[in-house]
Amino acid sequence: MNSCDIEPLLQAACDLAVRYRTGEPDRAPRAAATGQDAYALFAGPVPEAGEDALATLTALAEAAGPGLHDTTGDRFFGWVIGASHPVGVAADWLTSAWGQNPGLHFVGPAGVAAEKVAGDWLLDLLDLPREASVGFVTGATMANFTGLAAGRSEVLRRAGWDVEADGLQGAPRMRVLLGEAAHSTVFAALRYLGFGRSQIETVAADAQGAMDARDLGRRLADGGPALVIAQAGQINTGAFDPFEEIAAHCRRAGAWLHVDGAFGLWARACPDRYRLTRGLELADSWASDAHKWLQAPYESGFVIVRDRTAHRRAMSISASYLPSQDWCHNPSDFSPELSRRARGFAIWALLRHLGRDGIADMVSRHCALARRIGARLGKAPGIAVLNEVVLNQVVLAFGEGAGADRLTRAVIEEVQRRNAVFVEGARWQGREVLRISVISAPLDSRSADRLCDEILAAWQTVQARQSAAIPAQ
Repeated sequence: MNSCDIEPLLQAACDLAVRYRTGEPDRAPRAAATGQDAYALFAGPVPEAGEDALATLTALAEAAGPGLHDTTGDRFFGWVIGASHPVGVAADWLTSAWGQNPGLHFVGPAGVAAEKVAGDWLLDLLDLPREASVGFVTGATMANFTGLAAGRSEVLRRAGWDVEADGLQGAPRMRVLLGEAAHSTVFAALRYLGFGRSQIETVAADAQGAMDARDLGRRLADGGPALVIAQAGQINTGAFDPFEEIAAHCRRAGAWLHVDGAFGLWARACPDRYRLTRGLELADSWASDAHKWLQAPYESGFVIVRDRTAHRRAMSISASYLPSQDWCHNPSDFSPELSRRARGFAIWALLRHLGRDGIADMVSRHCALARRIGARLGKAPGIAVLNEVVLNQVVLAFGEGAGADRLTRAVIEEVQRRNAVFVEGARWQGREVLRISVISAPLDSRSADRLCDEILAAWQTVQARQSAAIPAQ
């Protein structure tokens, strides 16, 4: 085994990281390398002999550089991606250096303590039931998986079936109801839990993607064990489901209500956006990301479950060689992993650094910037803002009629070609759209104005090309 001198190695890693984060303020946001290019930079035969540690680190940085999107800067609006706040990054470095496994308090007491306190702080910050349990996972996909696993266990228990003892074969048939504009990762989590497409019922949604509570009520009236999945922050529009009405229908039907709040759950930490989440606290479980609006490094998500017993029943891992004490908090009781990263250190550090006011100010600033962007672009001829800008998302379409999709795609491609800001497209309500996500910590009014300038310039270029292509009459 090759040995290495740890001090110069870690110092070199620090130098490379600092150079990346502080250098080139005007760095293009889109990676220079395509996926195929990046593969070629990393590819090669298996090394027969080991390489010097510093040389290996340098080679890694050189190979990765061309394939890195600048998601930590103030020019990236392409997806709902946080900027990996420096405090979180530094705490994450220490997490790696410490090499702790927080699955059990006996194995990693410091990591467990950090997670327990960070979880309690999250319940307070997000104003959710203080008696709830919190599990730290890789992201919202696994948070949804975990919350729905708890719901599946509890709903079947009420129907007289022990899924932990008897599995799913022969279990009462469960229904899953969710809005037709639900995020794709929710469907993935359901598939992992053994729910087939025939068990999933999509409920009607309005023009913003918010679930129609009346349609849900009619469907739940048919009876049977059910999971209902609501949404805080639709991925395109930022819309919120009507939680109070949904929760009332779920209570009457005895259904478990889960909320996918990958980024929208953070609206509860912001006084001027809190109203969007009214009634969300009535749910049974909630899923969110810390690597989105909290700006934690990847991988960092969390699940919150009102019924701690149901949560533990669905997730706990036990073995004779694993020491345990009932009075202690064991994170492996609340997440689907036994050996894993100590995610609580970075979350604890970020919550302590930003504080309640800092998080509220960041969320409020981003939402205000989204409104600023929507208002300016919505005044431009030929540009339509398709959503009510209630959170941090803006959805645009360009032109009218049969050629609108082609024009919208052309604008996206032109913005990406110019590479001064980064945006991406999607399909929404049957149309090609340009999506803007305002969630990276460094974004400010100058960032928003530069984005608008670039989109307007791209739209002018596309219009000019179209005019030049039309023969004179």
